[in-house]
Amino acid sequence: MRNHRPQKPSSAQPRSASPLKTTKPANSDEVRLNKFLADCGVTSRRGADELIREGAVSINGKKVYELGARVNVKTDRVMVNGKPVQVDFRKVYIAFHKPKGVLTTMEDPEGRPCIADYFKHMDVRIFPIGRLDWDSEGLILLTNDGEFAQRVMHPKHEVLKTYHVKVNGHPSEDQLQKLRRGVSIKDGGKVAARHLEKIKMGDSDLYDWLRISVGEGKNRQVRKMFEKIGFDVLKLQRVAIGRLKLSGLPRGEWAMLAPDEVERIFAPPSEEGGARRTRVKSVKSRARDESSQRQQKSARDRSRGSFAAPAGRRGGRPASGRPAAPAGRRGAGSRRGPRA
Repeated sequence: MRNHRPQKPSSAQPRSASPLKTTKPANSDEVRLNKFLADCGVTSRRGADELIREGAVSINGKKVYELGARVNVKTDRVMVNGKPVQVDFRKVYIAFHKPKGVLTTMEDPEGRPCIADYFKHMDVRIFPIGRLDWDSEGLILLTNDGEFAQRVMHPKHEVLKTYHVKVNGHPSEDQLQKLRRGVSIKDGGKVAARHLEKIKMGDSDLYDWLRISVGEGKNRQVRKMFEKIGFDVLKLQRVAIGRLKLSGLPRGEWAMLAPDEVERIFAPPSEEGGARRTRVKSVKSRARDESSQRQQKSARDRSRGSFAAPAGRRGGRPASGRPAAPAGRRGAGSRRGPRA
């Protein structure tokens, strides 16, 4: 690691000389340490910062605690917890159906089940993007691409996470509207449901199931949001990230994502949830109105004794705009890929 602090100008230098002007240009082989660790598939950039703070990272045998440290990818030797790391240029993107009772980590000092148990034979180093609680299940992404992970997690890209939630009761529309407007949660600030509706699941009249989409991804965010309106979450399953859906991927199994599946994660959120359903409903309504008008016109023509040709179809049932996802590339333990 090199120190890039500008040197103080000596007395021999002109008075107008500036330390910034004497600084050497940045070496193109040098990158920030957290980016390097993310590119190596060790963890995300945020996770790399935590490792640096903990003193788990060393460069050329010396521990590094500076978050802004830089590393020369060609000459410096970087180690994490005593193990050397290097860039793996093969990029992989994986969808995994995390079961309940599994930690979203690649190792656990207490020996509890974690998602690494499902990828023991993976020949590249991968890490999870974000997390799901121990008592939650559903879709989670894994990769060795730090830039991709940053894009999924950063709020500015507005990648929505959608959940099916079972609560202990029947929230009123006023209570749901409060979540849509936004509530303040502990250690998370103000958060809001980007889409929220009741759905029909199961046959019990004691509980409600809801579909909720959020953009922030704070720790236990959905559970805390429902606590704010007086309800406990009994079951929680993440069913989609962006427009990539969990459907078809059994619990405990994973699938490699094809390039087009990866891009569906970043599809505009305006095409999701209520906006799409409202658009389809309005098209159907117009189709029914037009059909009724054609029938009335045909009846009038027959009553006048004319034999007008029947109106041709103006197109079939409106498309949902949701293309079928190709089957995921099969990995160990995977049968079907997630559906867009």
